[in-house]
Amino acid sequence: MIERITAWECIGCGRVENAKPCVGICADRRTEFVYAADHDAAIARLAEVVRQIANTTPRRGECERTWKALQARARSALRTLGEGTAERGPPAPAQPS
Repeated sequence: MIERITAWECIGCGRVENAKPCVGICADRRTEFVYAADHDAAIARLAEVVRQIANTTPRRGECERTWKALQARARSALRTLGEGTAERGPPAPAQPS
């Protein structure tokens, strides 16, 4: 799971502090940050799965098997990233308005 760091970010000037809000004229809000290396690793892991989906052409009659294999890889990537929805399955189809 990617570690999140809580910090304070000024909504006016953009200054970021980790300790506590300043006592000046800035207006701070709580925000979360992640380490760039963790973010890059997550993007690389997801890009690997997306690249495989984009470049895979199933053999004749193997669409379902191929799709299930791709789903398994995607679920594995989500588990690696600590995503809690990895096993939830596909979303419900949208209902017409």
